[in-house]
Amino acid sequence: MTNPHEPRKSRSHALRFVLMIGVVSLFADFTYEGSRSVTGPWLATLGASGAVVGVVAGLGELLGYALRFFSGKVSEQTRQLWPMTIFGYLVQMVSVPALALAGTWQAASVLIVTERIGKAIRNPPRDVMLSHAGKEIGMGWAFGLKEGLDQAGALIGPLLMALFLAWHLKLQMAFATLAVPAAITMALIVATRLIYPRPEDLERKTTELHAASMGKAFWIYLAGASLVAAGFADYQLIAFHLEKQGITPLVWIPIFYSVAMATGGAGSMLFGKWFDRFGVGVLIPLTFLSILSAPLVFLGGFYMALVGAAVWGLGMGVHESIIPAAVAGMVAPERRPSAYGLFTAAYGIFWFAGSAAIGFLYDISVRDAVAFCMAAGVASLPFFFAVRKRMAIA
Repeated sequence: MTNPHEPRKSRSHALRFVLMIGVVSLFADFTYEGSRSVTGPWLATLGASGAVVGVVAGLGELLGYALRFFSGKVSEQTRQLWPMTIFGYLVQMVSVPALALAGTWQAASVLIVTERIGKAIRNPPRDVMLSHAGKEIGMGWAFGLKEGLDQAGALIGPLLMALFLAWHLKLQMAFATLAVPAAITMALIVATRLIYPRPEDLERKTTELHAASMGKAFWIYLAGASLVAAGFADYQLIAFHLEKQGITPLVWIPIFYSVAMATGGAGSMLFGKWFDRFGVGVLIPLTFLSILSAPLVFLGGFYMALVGAAVWGLGMGVHESIIPAAVAGMVAPERRPSAYGLFTAAYGIFWFAGSAAIGFLYDISVRDAVAFCMAAGVASLPFFFAVRKRMAIA
């Protein structure tokens, strides 16, 4: 006889898992986003040129996404989701405070890239585990709630580093201080592993998707999401523009970023709920919204740029909650590690290529860069319409 309280218990159990992963993400982002807010000045202090800073940042992001394809493949073949997740977090959390010991820009560069590699290792298996919980509480809510907590850490970390710098502490001391949230991250992820050794048991086996194929909807969706990524400007370029054009004093640039992180965190939770209610079609109006960030930040004055930063943050909320949440509904559980690895690798490669194109166009004409951003976003919409139609038929 079926226990009528079982579904409610399953949802509660799944929600606690998502909250624990979300708190892990909060402290992890506290650690590495805090460091990323000052790694540029740190490399400059160690004697690196602007070209070196650009190459290191770009290489780190490229590897941080491209290697997820292999991470997803390995975790699918071995089914070792927890070991890979914990190892990835360990690589990240050791690399950040170790920057305090880097005496040359070469050593610091290796650690910066290694931190991104750690993220590449742990993201696909972690997202698969989240997807199991998402099947119980709503896929959008699971990823949105995790991202909301994630962005809270991304807000706190850079602000704390700015405070340390305002106190005229050396950067070595600031990096060393990040060993505290790094240690908390590791303690929490190990505790989560002990409490939830088999996250796959959170998902009741109701799917009828064929495990041998990812399905045509997945590939159409990947094409649309890749175009969105290609047209989404990096905040580094936005900050560069704001300072170069004298749109805002330097002290306001991290504040703009904090505004973006706040709206991104709040938006990811709201958008996650909308996704669970309206399905993948919610990406269509939200993509229209995120397209507006480029003209606002690049063509406007102080207040328009501030609004643009907030809209940019909302776009990040879409990137980090709805876009990965939708993948789980398109593939069988057995294929999710490979699907997430392939999806995020392609997504990141297109983001890297698009960022390079936007930067190149920016040097020629700001309006051309804005046009590229908007054109890529608009080009993604037919793919999302096609996916919505396919998912509705299915």
